[in-house]
Amino acid sequence: MKIACVVGARPNFMKIAPILAEMKKYPDIEPVLVHTGQHYDYEMSQVFFEELNIPKPDVYLEVGSGSQAVQTGKIMMRFEEMATEHKPDMVLVVGDVNSTMACAIVAAKLLIPLAHVEAGIRSFDRTMPEEINRVLTDAISDYLLTPTEGANENLSKEGIPEDKVTLVGDIMIDTLLKYKDQAASNPILRTLGLEKKSYVLMTMHRPFNVDIKENLINILNALKEIQKHIRIVFPMHPRTKARIEKFGLDKVVESMENFTIIEPLGYLEFMGLMINSKFVLSDSGGMQTETTVLNIPCLTMRENTERHETIEDGTNILVGNNTQKIIDESKKILAGKGKSGTYPEIWDGHTAERIVKAII
Repeated sequence: MKIACVVGARPNFMKIAPILAEMKKYPDIEPVLVHTGQHYDYEMSQVFFEELNIPKPDVYLEVGSGSQAVQTGKIMMRFEEMATEHKPDMVLVVGDVNSTMACAIVAAKLLIPLAHVEAGIRSFDRTMPEEINRVLTDAISDYLLTPTEGANENLSKEGIPEDKVTLVGDIMIDTLLKYKDQAASNPILRTLGLEKKSYVLMTMHRPFNVDIKENLINILNALKEIQKHIRIVFPMHPRTKARIEKFGLDKVVESMENFTIIEPLGYLEFMGLMINSKFVLSDSGGMQTETTVLNIPCLTMRENTERHETIEDGTNILVGNNTQKIIDESKKILAGKGKSGTYPEIWDGHTAERIVKAII
């Protein structure tokens, strides 16, 4: 069985690694790794491939950045050529990036069986490009591999037949648990002169936080107060850096003495910072589940989430870009009143095994 496994952006690498490793155990499965190059070319993303033991892509589409329509169109055209040449028996897509949706559409139109890992999660916010990608991919998938019971319920409400859906767990947690100890002892703390639990790890890149000047100022105002009490470490996304410069907010950032901006990191360095942090301040999707499993408080700078379990049972709190709410929740954590929680039993590090068994 030849399976085209699609990656295109940073979150995909951590999801595909355990699946490829599990597929290697089955001689009858021939995985073909397709890297669309949506966010990172192979050279720029090579650190993830090396750290997570992902083989070099069999096919590299070299799509590059662009508008939603341009990027999606390029991926579809080039993936169609790849599928026609390699003739996979199945296409497997992960997550909710443009590459996921674009390759899913091509597979469906070429009548190639399609499997979607992380199916069924919903923020119920159609202004998010990722939500559109999720809904469309799920609607045309033949095999929907879900992380939680809640995701199964979402698909049922959308009319997806039950026999197409398999609960497998959260694939990101497989990678987290496999590399947790290695990441925890990574020398990144010594490199940055940090002590365990003495800093906040921050990420921020979503358009509604960085593309709107007022929202970005609201967040920076919160950071100005928080950094008076604890160091903030921020591996800054290129998009965020560009917007800070565009809006002339460089001096605001530079005025914060306890605010450390660093370059984007590889997986092990970044996870090392997360595992040893006091809490996390982010607008990411995946970090909400990772912090819940690690029992680290997470303040998510969004008004909604597709990871509802992390709010209901986990360590996650939604703070949006509300200056005072970010400050207040941060001070609660610093006062020892941070949220703790639990997570679904099926997030046990064996999701890849269940995915491959379901496919077989």
